Amino acid sequence: MPRGEPQDARPDMAQLATGSELRRWYWRKDELVARARTLGLKTGGGKFEVLDRIAHFLDTGERLVPQPKSAKPASRFDWHSAPLDDATVITDNYRNTQNVRRYFKSTLGDGFKFNIAFMDWMKANAGATLRDACTAYGTCQSASGKTQIRDHNQFNQYTRDFMADNPTLGMDDVRRVWALKIQQPSDTGRHRYEPGDLDL
Repeated sequence: MPRGEPQDARPDMAQLATGSELRRWYWRKDELVARARTLGLKTGGGKFEVLDRIAHFLDTGERLVPQPKSAKPASRFDWHSAPLDDATVITDNYRNTQNVRRYFKSTLGDGFKFNIAFMDWMKANAGATLRDACTAYGTCQSASGKTQIRDHNQFNQYTRDFMADNPTLGMDDVRRVWALKIQQPSDTGRHRYEPGDLDL
């Protein structure tokens, strides 16, 4: 083990018998995929999809987590190459493409950038027009000065919260404390920054 790297204090994943116990600990995706494979479970999808699959199996013995079937997009609109203008309607098969980026840059200026809040708005507003989207872009930009961090990006959120609370410290400090933090169990299954983490 490299010098300075904390010893792994987590339990052996293979010894955990319940989904709730599994969720208390931080696991990398490759660890979850390896465990899913040994249990004969599907390994595709995001990290938390694999975690849910294993937890569901431990609790029920069922190999599949029930998933609502999502309807296939009805539209065949080609967001990659179709001509776009203010009246273009956002379809249920909308994609953030270079073609869309060019449209927004020509309408909103070269400073246009896709951000999480705006991309979520586009996906949630099928039936609106690109003119509506241009108006929403301004709202999405001003609603928050910071980009929203998705729930599964625990390290990114931890870094933001750590640096906000400790502005004189740097990324080496974040990584050092994070490495210790993820060795601890969490009742919520999430590892969030707390001021006491500096004492780990």
